[in-house]
Amino acid sequence: MMASPSPKNEHQFGITAALSLSEPSDIDLTRNQDLEKFLAQAGLRESQEEAILRERALGQLDKIMKLWVRKVCANKGYKGQLLELANAKIFTFGSYRLGVHSPGADIDTLCIGPCYATREEDFFIVLHSMLWAMQEVTELHAVPDAHVPVLKFKFDGISIDLLYARLATWVIPENLDISQDSILCSMDEQSVRSLNGCRVADQILQLVPDVETLRTTLRCIRLWARRRGVYSNVTGFLGGISWALLVARICQLYPKAVPSMLVSRFFRVYTQWKWPNPVMLCKIDTGTLHLAVWDARKNPKDRTHVMPIITPSYPCMNSSYNVSLSTRKVLMEQFEFGNGVCQAVELRHADWSLLFQDYPFFSAYKNYLQIDVMAFCEDDLRTWKGWVESRLRRLTLQIERNTSGIVQCHLHPFSYVDFSKSVHHTAFFMGLSCSQERKEFDLHEPVEEFKIFVSSAFRQKPGMEICVSHVRRKQIPIFVFQEGDQSSRPQRCAIKASNSSKFEGCKKEEEGSLLSGQMFNVSQQSVYTLHKRHKVGTSSRDGVSSSHAVSQEIIDNFEAGEIRKSSEREVQGCLLASNHQLKDETTGSKMQDRESRMVLTASRKHNMNAKLRMGSHLVEWSGVSVIAVKGHYLESGSHSHDVQMCTDPGRNEFRGYFLGGKTSGRDWKHLTR
Repeated sequence: MMASPSPKNEHQFGITAALSLSEPSDIDLTRNQDLEKFLAQAGLRESQEEAILRERALGQLDKIMKLWVRKVCANKGYKGQLLELANAKIFTFGSYRLGVHSPGADIDTLCIGPCYATREEDFFIVLHSMLWAMQEVTELHAVPDAHVPVLKFKFDGISIDLLYARLATWVIPENLDISQDSILCSMDEQSVRSLNGCRVADQILQLVPDVETLRTTLRCIRLWARRRGVYSNVTGFLGGISWALLVARICQLYPKAVPSMLVSRFFRVYTQWKWPNPVMLCKIDTGTLHLAVWDARKNPKDRTHVMPIITPSYPCMNSSYNVSLSTRKVLMEQFEFGNGVCQAVELRHADWSLLFQDYPFFSAYKNYLQIDVMAFCEDDLRTWKGWVESRLRRLTLQIERNTSGIVQCHLHPFSYVDFSKSVHHTAFFMGLSCSQERKEFDLHEPVEEFKIFVSSAFRQKPGMEICVSHVRRKQIPIFVFQEGDQSSRPQRCAIKASNSSKFEGCKKEEEGSLLSGQMFNVSQQSVYTLHKRHKVGTSSRDGVSSSHAVSQEIIDNFEAGEIRKSSEREVQGCLLASNHQLKDETTGSKMQDRESRMVLTASRKHNMNAKLRMGSHLVEWSGVSVIAVKGHYLESGSHSHDVQMCTDPGRNEFRGYFLGGKTSGRDWKHLTR
């Protein structure tokens, strides 16, 4: 049997007791209304017309699958009652089954057929031919060698991913119950994986205290994950089922919370989660069918999983098996970002829109790999692109293995098209960061191995090509940015790029600090280091120094003005995210300027204890000048909030990393000596 949900009482859902049974306060309800309003404006729900089209497409697909099975049955020479009873059943899973699909999203569907309808011949050849001949079907693409084999196509404009599971039975009843474990008897491994999606979706809906609360919270987290570039199973992040399982676990831990509370708790819990401890909605059922079940204690392969998120239905599997140390690091950084923003929202220092800002991938690294995929026609490109994309994770692992993990890869989950090329084209990008100072790595070997692998393991047609090149941030091609919008394009810097084809490592400072490869551009996010020593009553212009060997790049982006002591014994200054000079600020009033800026206030206190307050973050230390803090720097329109740092009385020195920009909020990464 499938794992049964825990008794639905107020004490426990899932494998542990709830962390809180608190009812939402009036403030929580107000914040929840604000979140619901934002989600409504984001257009996450499909129209009634599109919903009808989806239902119609599924109805037509069900008829096609029944016709297909009858054709297969007749082709194999079966007659009489068996031919009359020939049948197939369609089930949905994924976001559509969970009720959180967005407009234009794929419908994940599963066809369950009888034992005589094979996957290799009947599904991928006979059915493929039938679909190919239909006017309603477009963009038909078969992926038979995927981890879960699939047919992808559009039916009357509705995108469909169709999986197949073959039962060890001659007849498929219309009232087929897939919740019983007995349905898995004598089923091949690919069919088990295909069927697992439907069983997991049904289990998730049974294992949470409130389905509608789950759906609203999951819509929010899915939107956030897409905006932050971490919604992609194929590139080593998390797919839809993993995000659903993570959200469902939070619903279990806070059974009476409203979605706004659950979103905040989501980031709080997973920022502190001790990976690789698995996330589970229920106890793992070992079953009686001797199918492989995830168990890190017994299975050496399962022990290599770095971020296990376990499906609740038998046989339990790790839905996040593609996550690597590099992608987990990126995910944890994004969890921290979300946690900080949610705390700021709770303090009324920010609104929900800040949480959903796009991640500035093309400003986040100094070095990138560009993977260009080309073909002569659109259909060939679709097939070739799908194959290359499904193997890109192999390239990241080869690079990390070749460099002993020193070079880490961040594969962007989106692709971009260069319409100026004479052939059909798409490009993927991979950010590169290094954990050792000034070390060089030649990536030629892993890149060539990857190119040989994707070419030799695929039946290429003429015109199908792949090109992998190293580009620096300032060399990112123009076609990746929206037409007419250069706000996210990195500014050209005065630093001369090395002509070497090798990837040069970035200087590492304190643990957790930013790498030079993550120097952000001025117009999106800029990292500044302010390091000032001065005497009372004097002023200086030499106080701006760079971090991570990028001083010229910073100085090219802004000039430093005077920082002087005021009569109130405060040292105050303002960093402009532009080419304007730093203006004197001795009164403590916020500057009115058309450019975004940041006011830094450092005050001397005549005691040995000092505090740093940044939004909701308060850190204390005694008699030292070395700290490392994570938080967020928030701006409201053209005004900026003060950042106050009290130094110890023995030294009048401050230094920090800050992010500033023209949008409503930015990560505030670290403040450190």
